Amino acid sequence: MTRIIESLSQIGADYDALFCDLWGCLHNGKTAYPAAIAALQQFRRGGGKVCLMTNAPRPNPMVERQLNRMGVPTDAWDIIVSSGDATQAAMLDGAVGRRVWHLGPDKDDSFFELIPPGYETAEPITRVALDKAEGIICTGLFDDLTEAPEDYRTRLTQAQALGLPMLSANPDIVVDMGEDRIYCAGALAELYEELGGKVSSFGKPHAPIYDRARNLLGLGSGARYLAVGDGINTDILGATREGIDALFVTGGLAADSMGPDVENPEPERLTEWLATRQQDPKYSIGRLR
Repeated sequence: MTRIIESLSQIGADYDALFCDLWGCLHNGKTAYPAAIAALQQFRRGGGKVCLMTNAPRPNPMVERQLNRMGVPTDAWDIIVSSGDATQAAMLDGAVGRRVWHLGPDKDDSFFELIPPGYETAEPITRVALDKAEGIICTGLFDDLTEAPEDYRTRLTQAQALGLPMLSANPDIVVDMGEDRIYCAGALAELYEELGGKVSSFGKPHAPIYDRARNLLGLGSGARYLAVGDGINTDILGATREGIDALFVTGGLAADSMGPDVENPEPERLTEWLATRQQDPKYSIGRLR
């Protein structure tokens, strides 16, 4: 049964590094959480390493810029690893061909324009219309403030009929941006699979993003990791698959199910909610602090 804790400091000394989620844990898409920042800073002062591990579909330099705009200081983390990083590498390796249909907003153009180290001489990727493509790169909805996955059923049915494989740059189904809940690339990937399409994902809960994080941290095989996140099917499931402990932040996506006080989940509600999802994170906390 999960243990509800009051602060990261209660357990931080037991771990060498954190894989910390962003949306719902460190910020809400618009505003950073000061208590979460302080918790990460304290963990690092104690000698721990912090990997900000996000399912954001953008390369990590763009994630860092977003954190800078929110006022997240650089002493709160050591490295950033994004789903966009891992997916971008797969794209440049030719996982869905060289001519791709980009399903996503203009703000994700950096996914194609920021070439990561080691790929400077890779054959270029060309964005083309759906009927000219060899594959699909999905970074999200064209307009996530007004659209829903069902708006894409016709186009995705056409893509499936053409036999186009999809790379999903963000396995998340939804995230909360301030007070608004918006759909992510994972929701489109889910619909595409329902239609019979082939989808590959590289962010949480899939192994490549964890492998990348461990390699970059370079702590060795005996390192003790703690995954921190509010996504039961991404952060917590990923930790379970990787065999590492998890700290479930109940005040994120699941906040409405945990009682009236977002900082203090009701134990009975939490236990029942986790049981229905067949997950049992070692620890839970209302908000990261």
